[in-house]
Amino acid sequence: MVRALLLILAALAAAPVAAAPADDFIVIAHRGASGERPEHTLAAYERAIDQGADYIEPDLVVTKDMHLVARHETELGGTTDVASREEFADRRRSKTIEGRLVSGWFAEDFTLAELRSLRARERLPGLRPANARFDGLYQIPTFEEIVALVQAKEAETGRPIGIYPELKHPTWLLQEEGIDTVDLLATALRKADLDDADDHVYVQVFEVGPLKRLDRLVETPLVLLIGPQGGPYDEPAMSWSEIMTPSGLAEVASYADGIGPYLGHVLSPDGAPTRLVADAQAAGLEVHAWTLRKENAFLPPALRRGEEESATGDLGTLAQMVHAAGADGVFTDDPALVLSALGR
Repeated sequence: MVRALLLILAALAAAPVAAAPADDFIVIAHRGASGERPEHTLAAYERAIDQGADYIEPDLVVTKDMHLVARHETELGGTTDVASREEFADRRRSKTIEGRLVSGWFAEDFTLAELRSLRARERLPGLRPANARFDGLYQIPTFEEIVALVQAKEAETGRPIGIYPELKHPTWLLQEEGIDTVDLLATALRKADLDDADDHVYVQVFEVGPLKRLDRLVETPLVLLIGPQGGPYDEPAMSWSEIMTPSGLAEVASYADGIGPYLGHVLSPDGAPTRLVADAQAAGLEVHAWTLRKENAFLPPALRRGEEESATGDLGTLAQMVHAAGADGVFTDDPALVLSALGR
């Protein structure tokens, strides 16, 4: 443990001097302040805004009647009370989503009115029992409601608040369900007057084709998300490792404005920065790493505190390491802790 801590301290000391001032390093509330409220609820988003997050991040899925709503996945069983609702028992089914068999209830099989009758539940009650106190209180919000909340909070606080939506499975939804969420989001951004380059909006996707389409439809900054392994679903011949080379990043810069890499691509196991941030920025791309969470279960061994997986570890040091590595921002379930660690 001592050796690991020394390695972390050495990594911080040796970090690039080009790290941006903390005020220029954006803190993105991952699914809202989801370390404190059930994710993807207006309560989680408002909590994050009140804590000072620069952006809130809604993952967007779609209803049967073509409304964009905020859920981490199209499957609803893990984050709502749908499994206890007898009137929807016959909606349970199995689908193969991007090669993975998933069983449950799916947003695209429900109308918005039906979804509005459901209530959100904590996705990780074992790690976040305090969040489970709020089970049953909140509805699934629409994208329009999230925009309205942000606008209201901007008027209240007098500061800009960004929105950082992610389209979930856009290629699969188009191919298997016939639903074009790229067009739906572009239309929603235009309707809200959030489709210009200087708006406080980023749009992120784990796929290449949808970003290229969005690049033609809106001026909004775009971000290619990068997973731990594999490659984009819509480009099976591509791998993330190839995309993260200088030539691969130059190609990304032709249709996107940034990348959202898995944290392990930004920091080595010993905490030292990799070359990814420097290579991406050399290609003209911003770098927003994901995801910082306070619980021991999500932290490297040297930053865990106590024995319980649900106990709070040293998230602040990890936030400082990502900032020192030169990244332009970070996604976090716990914006208050990250902002405090950065002195904001």
